[in-house]
Amino acid sequence: MSSRFSQAMLDQIKAFSVLPQTSVSLKQMVLFGRQPSQITLLHGTQFVHHELPVRLAHRVVELESLPYELSKMSKFRYFTPDGADSPQEVKAYNLKFSECIEKIKRRHDPTTTTVDFFTDASFDALLPAQGIIELKEHWKRTNSPLLYTNATKEPVGITPCQLPLPTAIQSFLDNFYMSRIGIRMLIGQHTSMTKAVCNNTTQEDYVGIICTKTNVGEIASDAIRDARTICQDYYGLYDCPQIKLMGCTDIDFMYVPSHLHHMLFELIKNSLRAIVERYGVDCETYPEIRLVVAEGKEDITIKISDEGGGIARSGMPLIWTYLYTTAEKPLLEEGYNQGDFRAPLAGFGYGLPLSRLYARYFGGDLRLISMEGYGTDAYLHLSRLSDSCEPLP
Repeated sequence: MSSRFSQAMLDQIKAFSVLPQTSVSLKQMVLFGRQPSQITLLHGTQFVHHELPVRLAHRVVELESLPYELSKMSKFRYFTPDGADSPQEVKAYNLKFSECIEKIKRRHDPTTTTVDFFTDASFDALLPAQGIIELKEHWKRTNSPLLYTNATKEPVGITPCQLPLPTAIQSFLDNFYMSRIGIRMLIGQHTSMTKAVCNNTTQEDYVGIICTKTNVGEIASDAIRDARTICQDYYGLYDCPQIKLMGCTDIDFMYVPSHLHHMLFELIKNSLRAIVERYGVDCETYPEIRLVVAEGKEDITIKISDEGGGIARSGMPLIWTYLYTTAEKPLLEEGYNQGDFRAPLAGFGYGLPLSRLYARYFGGDLRLISMEGYGTDAYLHLSRLSDSCEPLP
């Protein structure tokens, strides 16, 4: 492990990293915190106090074991030390435990954005994503066939016939991001409950950051408005494609609203971009996007259909990789995390894979079916049972 860490810290990280992680379900979180009190808060603190250093240590070990010398790249080196400090900070437990872990969470947050409708989940992967961009640029400079076709020398992403390299990176990033989602969920839930108990304030229908009556139609409407706003701003449009909300939209179920907003926002944003770039910014009437909500016994399924031209069948295996995007590289300045930042419409290449991880975190899934030359259907499955435990790596 890196010599950047003291021996004492290395010993602590090693000790925590061999302990098993304890996954919990959405239902368990809600049942535990439904009637918050000082006693339940104490029990919650004891669990987080034990669990958080374990999860953080696992993550630090993963960061130090990055494949293909990723840990030597500047964006990953920037990110690693903060995680490494965290187990030691949490271990130094005191009466301000909640403030301590909230500080850790804030330290991993990018700066507040001028686009105020983005959720915490929307920027969950920003710093590591910059590391992925740096990795892609490194391969481009070395003329790697992983990013170029022999015929045209145009970037096309990772080709299916070259699985060993992308599989290692994909596996690492899936585990890293899923672990990060779990850590942030654990911290967010605990700090929210702590504030509710200490301030003697409860928010109706909420247990921590979990809403027991998350309304699908309301979240979808917010995501539609936000995605259309950024699309109009990005392309300089007076009006962008319309989105029709259909089906069983007035459904309440137990979920984390920010997670649902993030997934819908990403999918709608992709559809808007596909349509605008297919028909051009001067098009007077764009085909509408259809967002259909279906209520089942086990799942709530949301289908987002567009006529943006679809994806070639050969490109379908690439859409879940973190190294592939059909958009140009987003331009972020070196000091982007220290000032105002407006998110690009696309270009990082992690929107779909990260959204799928959010769906799977509580037992759901995300699938895409595309018709090249016509459009794409995205199916977002959300579990209504709420009894699936976190799929921790």
